[in-house]
Amino acid sequence: MASRRNEINSIEIARLAGVSRSTVSRVVNNYPNVPPETRDKVMRIIEEYNYFPNMSAQVLAGKKTRTIGLFLVDAGHVASDILANMLISSVIENASGCGYYVLTHILRSTADGDAVRRVKEIFYQRRIDGGIFIGAPNEEPLIESLIAEGFAVGIVDQHLPGKSDPNRLVVNFDNATGMELAVGYLAELNHRNIGIINGAMNRFSGPDKYESFCRAMERRGLAVNPDWVLPGDFHEPAGYEAINRLLASGKPLPTAIIAANDSVAFGAMKALKAHGLRVPDDLSIIGFDDHVLSAMQQPALTTVRVDFKLLMKQLTDGLIRYIETGAAFSEPYVAPSELIIRDSCRSL
Repeated sequence: MASRRNEINSIEIARLAGVSRSTVSRVVNNYPNVPPETRDKVMRIIEEYNYFPNMSAQVLAGKKTRTIGLFLVDAGHVASDILANMLISSVIENASGCGYYVLTHILRSTADGDAVRRVKEIFYQRRIDGGIFIGAPNEEPLIESLIAEGFAVGIVDQHLPGKSDPNRLVVNFDNATGMELAVGYLAELNHRNIGIINGAMNRFSGPDKYESFCRAMERRGLAVNPDWVLPGDFHEPAGYEAINRLLASGKPLPTAIIAANDSVAFGAMKALKAHGLRVPDDLSIIGFDDHVLSAMQQPALTTVRVDFKLLMKQLTDGLIRYIETGAAFSEPYVAPSELIIRDSCRSL
């Protein structure tokens, strides 16, 4: 009798079951043309010896790995970033629901040639059937090269007019509506001096949010003061540093600030508190995203809610659908936005 070892192969399974190797293959691949008693006999041997087909052989035979890659482009804030963790878990949950595994990897910088080569290797070795990128620059050569090679790629937050490759699956945020809601709400509260802490400007949503902010201000006849346009990115320290720089400048403060996202708003609120300023008494704050912790802030954060669960479901399901059927997105999916009014803004 064959020894119980992980290396047991289909030839030994066939010998133990008294069938041909092709019969074992048909059972493993769940083909219908196998008599029930033969299937049961083969499955008993397979289960007894914990036999699993070699993945490399499966891939060489053109079979799917039923695995997608999830690549987070981030310099080092992932463990502490609530939104990043929520996006990761959403992809895993949706992929699992489709019977897919998720191989996750953090890419600290796309300027790191060795790191980029390792990501490419995962695709070219067919260890995954497709990949999702979160946090990448809007125009990222790594992503463009993978798409050009025909790999299935899902992207969060990208806008490249004229690029409509069937294997490019994009989801975005409705920044225009979100900023319209935020600026409109502050205007209703009689705010006229409104600032913004920008997101990362190499990503699509950074400049898109700022341009949407400017348009919303212009529609209400409100001037955008350059002193109150504060550089940042999409992490909490950026909000803290932006407020520190503003206060250190000695320039007059706006009455309200819109942050690029809730993490940035949290940082801004911490900096204001550290300087003895109160939200909303001294300065009103609006976030963007509606993190799980936004309602728990002191004061609770008014924010623009983005339906991230639906966003990631659309992306993950769409990527898997493309992998299995070749059905591409007709156009980028845009997640809806709504204003969630809490306690971080006051009327003037």
